[in-house]
Amino acid sequence: MPKSKSKVYYTNLRTKPGRSLLDKLTSMIEKIDVKSKFKDGELVGIKIHFGEKGNLSYIRPNFVRVVVDYLKKFNVKPFLTDCNTLYRGTRSDSVSHIITALENGFNFVAVNAPVIIGDGLRGNNVKKIEVNLKHFKTVSIGEEIANADGLVVMSHFKCHELTGFGGALKNLGMGCASREGKLAQHSNIAPSIKKKNCVGCGICVKWCRHGAITMVGDKAEIIAKTCVGCAECILVCPKGAIVINWNEQVPVLQEKMVEYAYGTIKDKKEKVFFINFLTQISPACDCYGHNDMPITNDIGILLSEDPVAIDQASCDFVNRQIGFENTALQSGHKSGEDKFRGVYPDIDWTPQLEYAEKIGLGKREYEIIEVS
Repeated sequence: MPKSKSKVYYTNLRTKPGRSLLDKLTSMIEKIDVKSKFKDGELVGIKIHFGEKGNLSYIRPNFVRVVVDYLKKFNVKPFLTDCNTLYRGTRSDSVSHIITALENGFNFVAVNAPVIIGDGLRGNNVKKIEVNLKHFKTVSIGEEIANADGLVVMSHFKCHELTGFGGALKNLGMGCASREGKLAQHSNIAPSIKKKNCVGCGICVKWCRHGAITMVGDKAEIIAKTCVGCAECILVCPKGAIVINWNEQVPVLQEKMVEYAYGTIKDKKEKVFFINFLTQISPACDCYGHNDMPITNDIGILLSEDPVAIDQASCDFVNRQIGFENTALQSGHKSGEDKFRGVYPDIDWTPQLEYAEKIGLGKREYEIIEVS
């Protein structure tokens, strides 16, 4: 008996008078039964990357407004959300994060919904979700995302320096993790102190509620065996002296990320859908404060209820393109060649898809249904 395939809806970027891309996105959402997916009055998070300040490749707020307005037709209460970053940047605490979102156009006038940061003011509002998988027994998810009744995951599909590509799985697994969860995925040892930057102010010592930081002379020092990996010290240090040891092996990092994706939607698998934007396919994550030129032409928009299928389809669409010369793409320019390996030759991007299918997050086999 043939194996069933997941449905992935696709629309290209061609438009005509009276039929804009916003109209086409609405037609795609109509392909799934939103009314039965979300109940009257439910709180539904729209998980999106607001873009680091200076980055311009994130999804336009206009597309988010389409999703918000469509959900509101069914008396759903949508809100825009993301979790704070592990690194110090323009989205590392909720105040900076919301200001960045507003400056990048995600204000109430534009999107018709509030912005609520998923893991609280400093990234330590978390909910532990039991998964009992290979790497984690529990995962640490932003509390407001975990408490949401449902999710719409809107992802800018692009290359990524650790996972090969960033799509729905990364948006779920890395994006919905608390600061503690992000550290657990990226590193298997405690943060460390860059001694030349430490001024001995003691703020980190006072903040650490686990007693894992002490003063040795006039410098702070982290006691690795006591550190629980909450990563809050990284944010509170005024001099940026506490640094992450980005030491996790890439295949393991990808599996850890997938386990977090599993945990994020464990209790709401039937109340989620995914939209991938295959536009401005940049060579690196939107977490950078800039975006290099795309490696291929714009392709279109995909929508599915299966995060594995939509990411596999997105990879296949990108790899069928002819790559641009004079970009970060160093090889794989021909149609059918691996664009992600063309940017990051040492990164195998397939483990996340293989593992996600193995633990039941979705299927790699899909059928494309075109929405004209």
